Amino acid sequence: MFDYVEFQAFGPGEIMDLYTSSTPSPASCMLQEQEPDLAAFFPELIEADWQQHRCSQSVGSHSSSSSSDDLFASPASPLPPPRTYKPCFVCQDKSSGYHYGVSACEGCKGFFRRSVQKNMVYTCHRDRNCIINKVTRNRCQYCRLQRCFAAGMSKESVRNDRNTRKGKKEAVKMTIMETYELTAELGLIVEKICRAHRETFPSLCQLGKYTTNSSCDHRIQLDLGLWDKFSELATKCIIKVVEFAKRVPGFTGLTIADQITLLKTACLDILILRICTRYTPGQDTMTFSDGLTLTRTQIHNAGFGPLTDQVFTFAGQLLPLQMDDTESGFSAPSVSSLEVLKLRGEYSLAPTEKRNTYRQDLEEPSKVEVLQEPLLEALKIYSRKRRPSMPLMFPKALMKITDLRSISAKGAERVVTLKLEIPGSMPPLIEEMLEDLEKNCEESKEEPNTSQHTHTPTALST
Repeated sequence: MFDYVEFQAFGPGEIMDLYTSSTPSPASCMLQEQEPDLAAFFPELIEADWQQHRCSQSVGSHSSSSSSDDLFASPASPLPPPRTYKPCFVCQDKSSGYHYGVSACEGCKGFFRRSVQKNMVYTCHRDRNCIINKVTRNRCQYCRLQRCFAAGMSKESVRNDRNTRKGKKEAVKMTIMETYELTAELGLIVEKICRAHRETFPSLCQLGKYTTNSSCDHRIQLDLGLWDKFSELATKCIIKVVEFAKRVPGFTGLTIADQITLLKTACLDILILRICTRYTPGQDTMTFSDGLTLTRTQIHNAGFGPLTDQVFTFAGQLLPLQMDDTESGFSAPSVSSLEVLKLRGEYSLAPTEKRNTYRQDLEEPSKVEVLQEPLLEALKIYSRKRRPSMPLMFPKALMKITDLRSISAKGAERVVTLKLEIPGSMPPLIEEMLEDLEKNCEESKEEPNTSQHTHTPTALST
């Protein structure tokens, strides 16, 4: 296109002068003269199209400029008019939309729905032609309902709406129920735990209650007659706890030392938990396994002493949980499981407790962990399946179980003082089961040497 172009070196200022100069230079003239020759090389780009393209750019630029001017010059758009509501077809109040086929207010909508769902039958105390408006609509329910029908409200719409809501609730319920299904293995665990609990701990309704008039009027330090009866029943309860523990799946597979460690660690908690499930709030009494029913004052005098009110308070807090036999049965191994976590330093039950609370250790902690995991999982699924609308009940139950720690800590202190109050020695099995609790109160908080830790296989291991 160019025969020859001689380039020269220009500075930035000279280049600007070249393009802004009113007198065209030879180079600029040469560039201007070449513009028409574009058609020779691009015949499809004819002059008319080129001019039209340039004109459209010019118009677009002018249009853009005009639009920009209009943007700043035009006034703000007016606000939309306020929404107008059609009056309620029943009482002429402001309508909130179409309900059951007609325009109606919230009051008439709710009145019609309740009347249809509950099959209400109203009576007019006048001539069945009462005036229904915003002021008088609540005076005659019969005429108001007739006015709803006359306005065109449909019973079928209410029924369909109710069925839709019911279907949604059932769908949600089914989803929850399907979410918490026990596997065959966990179902077998639930069955074994429930059977073991029922056979070692009869429910309150199975017991023939009987009472005693011994020291029932006021609190004293210790009633020796009640203490003898209580210590006898406590010994039998410990034997039943050991029997129950041996029927927990996997428990007898642990070493004898670990079995005794778990029993001693959780025994007092389990005894308190079991007696609390036999609490009768109306009479403020507790019933033991042979049917002996004692009042709060009598239990205090039987040896509970200052521990009494805490135990009764805890029993009252268990009532809203409404635990059945299966959940009550799972509570015992759950206590042991939480104690194991604490013994291993993985679970702190209270800020003041230390990792060496019971000063024991497990010989095979991994086997204990394998034992405890399916127990807690089975309890969680069973509890949530039993109460699908109350998913937080399981963690609440666990928190209640951990609350036993503060009570059993007081129980350990009570064991020390009780030994000073009774004339003879503590029954052997109670002495053995609670000896570590007693040591926890009397000894320093040093970590023991594990080589010195031994177990004497007595009634606990037989």
